Amino acid sequence: MDFEKSERLKKLPPYLFAEIDRKKKEVASKGINIISLGIGDPDLPTPHHIVERLKRAAEDPKNHKYPDYEGLYEFRKAASLWIKNRFGVEFNPENEVVSLIGSKEGIAHIPLAFVNPGDYVLVPDPGYPVYNIGTIFAGGISYIMPLKRENNFLPDLKAIPEDVLKKTKMMHINYPNNPTSAMANKNFFQEVVDLAHKYKFIVCHDMAYSELFYEEPPISIFNVDGARDVAIEMHSLSKTYSMTGWRIGFAVGNKSIIEGLGKIKTNVDSGIFQAVQEAGIEALSGDQSIVNKYRSIYKERRDLVVQKLQSLGYDVFYPQATFYVWVKTPNNIDSRTFCGKILEETGVVLTPGVGFGSHGEGYFRIALTVDKEKLLEALDRIERVSF
Repeated sequence: MDFEKSERLKKLPPYLFAEIDRKKKEVASKGINIISLGIGDPDLPTPHHIVERLKRAAEDPKNHKYPDYEGLYEFRKAASLWIKNRFGVEFNPENEVVSLIGSKEGIAHIPLAFVNPGDYVLVPDPGYPVYNIGTIFAGGISYIMPLKRENNFLPDLKAIPEDVLKKTKMMHINYPNNPTSAMANKNFFQEVVDLAHKYKFIVCHDMAYSELFYEEPPISIFNVDGARDVAIEMHSLSKTYSMTGWRIGFAVGNKSIIEGLGKIKTNVDSGIFQAVQEAGIEALSGDQSIVNKYRSIYKERRDLVVQKLQSLGYDVFYPQATFYVWVKTPNNIDSRTFCGKILEETGVVLTPGVGFGSHGEGYFRIALTVDKEKLLEALDRIERVSF
């Protein structure tokens, strides 16, 4: 028996990646070896000392009970110390830090705490789809902020109409940026914070890729004046420590914003398995040399891919951070057609830019999440396709 879906589900944009998965299976059935450069899931393993901490913690009966939704105090303290060491900003682990079942969960839930039906949420495009999805689930209206190359993939804040700003409850930003790999500087964050003060809205900064940088380390939004009054920042252990499947992250920021997100969480989830939180403490507090090692591996991959694509005539936005490469499609081919042709003829999976929003059209994204040999093979296959 089929049941009609809710209106909120009907409002969701088409799930482009389901079509990609279908095509992958179709191509694989023809005997073509698939090389997936589509998903941002690290191939590098979770560091050994983190895994060992999990093993010990999983055997401890105290961790077999329901966890607190806000997270172990020890985990929140480790997160606040990590933030202090990394960005020079202090947060009280009691009421300015909350654990997240991955930053995705926090991004999806935070509109439920503050956005009423009809309120505007400022959403970057191209961008992580959950910004728009969370807004839809809360009954809000996504106002799209185009990210254009001529503005280094930063939103033009002056282009947002005042009547929209007056109805805005929240702005999502994300730097280092997925999918474009762009970075933001202190001046941009200050403009965002000043605008939020003027129109009294929340800034939700997604910083999942804070440690995947290559030249200059990115700054936090809390490195600018006034941010503590209006902002929350989402952090994830997924990319930094290759812990995507572990589902653990945290948010820091304004006490009132943290409290609102916490109230949603206490009603809809039961927190993170405490053994995973202990492993998270090990990640944040332990030896950080593995982070530098992994970063150097991604940098080597970045350089290889960028140089090869440029030699083939592709227009590449040079990645300063993240493990993505954002590339213009050749000859103004639409991104679905381009990525579909590459997949069907070579078995290489790329992500069409339009999957991140209409302003991602004309681009495709490569994830640097396979080893150098597979990257080289994928690039060799792409080179053989003519457009």
